[in-house]
Amino acid sequence: MLLLLFILFGPAAAVGLLFYGLGALVRGGLRRADRRVWLRSLAALLGAGAAALYTWGLLFIAGAVVEAEDGGADSSPLRPCRTPGHWQRALRVVDYKVDYVPLRFVCKTEGGGSFDAESVPGYVNPAVLGFALAAAVSAGAAVYESERRAGKDLAA
Repeated sequence: MLLLLFILFGPAAAVGLLFYGLGALVRGGLRRADRRVWLRSLAALLGAGAAALYTWGLLFIAGAVVEAEDGGADSSPLRPCRTPGHWQRALRVVDYKVDYVPLRFVCKTEGGGSFDAESVPGYVNPAVLGFALAAAVSAGAAVYESERRAGKDLAA
């Protein structure tokens, strides 16, 4: 249920941040926008990228969950846990779980072990982290610039 909520919320967050970032630049005018506006817009656009990529990864996780929950003659061992070259490991799978940070589908094995089923493309988690960190740095720089400008205005 949480997975469905994130899949629905992710695109809304991405679109909202995209419109906020572009709207701030358009409202002030591209040439007249000061550094604060550019930094806030950049932070919003980077946040939109992070939200979109995270949602993209969630779609892969949702596919793996649907495949794991699908019963039938070919349902054991769980299909997402059948990684090439590791057939013996797949035969010991008893359950699965979803980790949201980092985003991954985890297969649980007998005896309490687990392994990543590699359902999410390898670029998703590092890219989400990069976009999120860059967005946080840009937002922090925008706050710093606002405080610096406010201090300058008080001194004048």
